[in-house]
Amino acid sequence: MDARIQFRVDQEVKLLAQQAAERKGSTLSDMCRELALNMAKEQEALMNHEKWLVEQVREAHKKIADGKSQFVSNDMAQDILKRHLNKLAKNA
Repeated sequence: MDARIQFRVDQEVKLLAQQAAERKGSTLSDMCRELALNMAKEQEALMNHEKWLVEQVREAHKKIADGKSQFVSNDMAQDILKRHLNKLAKNA
């Protein structure tokens, strides 16, 4: 079932928005619908990414708790990365 969205704007804003929509070969209603759909898609993608990220963090914590991994400080990680990049640069 489709839901209805209503909101109020100044009359001049409405007229200008209608003119802009018509100039693009559309209606204000269609453009508002498209905006709402795009916003919903962006929100869904953000929620999916956040869900994935939370799962990755949980898995990392589980690995640490199970002794399958260890935590390293940012400084140590940067040092490891720098050594790795230097090694790759020497082999290039």
